Amino acid sequence: MDEAVSAAEANRNFSAILRNVREGQSYLVTSHGRPVARIVPPGRQPDLTATTRDALLARLEDQPLIDIGRWSRDELYERT
Repeated sequence: MDEAVSAAEANRNFSAILRNVREGQSYLVTSHGRPVARIVPPGRQPDLTATTRDALLARLEDQPLIDIGRWSRDELYERT
């Protein structure tokens, strides 16, 4: 089971958290009560790269192509 820790607390105690992770503990990092990250020992997280990539590609194949024209560099980096 993951131990919940706020982002601020994780920042203050990062060295201790890493020592605990090395010993097998895992943490769920929250920000304003919402989960934002999980810190787990390397062997405990599943490798979802191929599964995630395949799911994304399958979803993209179902999407119609839309011609939106050319964008300028400024439009590409415009912040909204």
